[in-house]
Amino acid sequence: MKVIITGGAGFIGSNAASRYLRRGHDVVVVDNLSREGARKNLAWLQGQGALDFVRVDLRDAAAVADVFRRHRDADCVLHLGAQVAVTTSVSNPREDFEINALGTLNVLEAMRLSSMSATVIYSSTNKVYGEMCDIAIVESQERYAYKDFPHGISEERPLDFHSPYGCSKGSADQYFVDYHRIYGLRTVVFRQSCIYGYRQFGAEDQGWLAWFMIASQLGRPMTVFGDGKQIRDVLFIDDLLDAYDAAYGAGDRVVGRAYNIGGGPGNVLSLLDLLAYIERRQNRKLAYRMADWRPGDQKAFVSDIRRAHADLGWSPKTTCENGMGLLYDWVAGNLKLFEEQPSAPEEIGVP
Repeated sequence: MKVIITGGAGFIGSNAASRYLRRGHDVVVVDNLSREGARKNLAWLQGQGALDFVRVDLRDAAAVADVFRRHRDADCVLHLGAQVAVTTSVSNPREDFEINALGTLNVLEAMRLSSMSATVIYSSTNKVYGEMCDIAIVESQERYAYKDFPHGISEERPLDFHSPYGCSKGSADQYFVDYHRIYGLRTVVFRQSCIYGYRQFGAEDQGWLAWFMIASQLGRPMTVFGDGKQIRDVLFIDDLLDAYDAAYGAGDRVVGRAYNIGGGPGNVLSLLDLLAYIERRQNRKLAYRMADWRPGDQKAFVSDIRRAHADLGWSPKTTCENGMGLLYDWVAGNLKLFEEQPSAPEEIGVP
């Protein structure tokens, strides 16, 4: 099988590329290497199998079209290349739009014009549902929770883009759905929750779970916005890759559809939970500063993943406890990768 992965040198992309390479597939990694850690991830992939790296910026329509024309025989495409931070989108909304919305249009057009029959899966986000201010939240001593949604937020929830990032990713999300309806492309949308795992170089508002693991082990200062009770459903990288496999294997019954892909109600984590886990591993109290909530911070988001289970036969296998252990141990064994990083932002909330 031949697989094209945009953003293939990023966190999710490099893990996916490694899985396919180890299975003996041909992998085409498309990346502009702008993200922290991308070069390290690409170097890690070298020698794992039949890898073709193409350095291309998704904003360059002609270059993107050339890549897909040369690889029109691909069986599967993972469109993971993106601008991934809400804060960056607020400070530079034009760049955010050009990468996420226009870059996605360039990929879809390249596939359409090359008459490709590959299944193409888009890495969308739960941010397409917006702030959901109408949903009642209850507070306990340790965390927040939904009052009336025991299964989490489903795909039936109306889309309501907030922030430039939400707008750009949401636009791309809907282009994917429509390119199946209008042009017959074999598109699948994954509205992903908080993904964590190996080879994740965490940052201020993207990769928060990994960043806490890294900062705590390197002794970097940490600031928590809010009260630490905010929750997200978290999904380990291996479970996400299983979902990609399931979507490809499901064939015609899933194309043109959107799926919430996250840890679901069984894998909900608060900031306080994460801090407590790290303190248990290090057998010490962590030093961190508390700060006010940021505008737009959500107290809760949990995905309803029942549609994915019904259509894909997929459910997460990795518990929060096991996944945090795997990530913590990987960070501990690879601290040199992070020591070489420039100083990362210290202020951490939950995206």
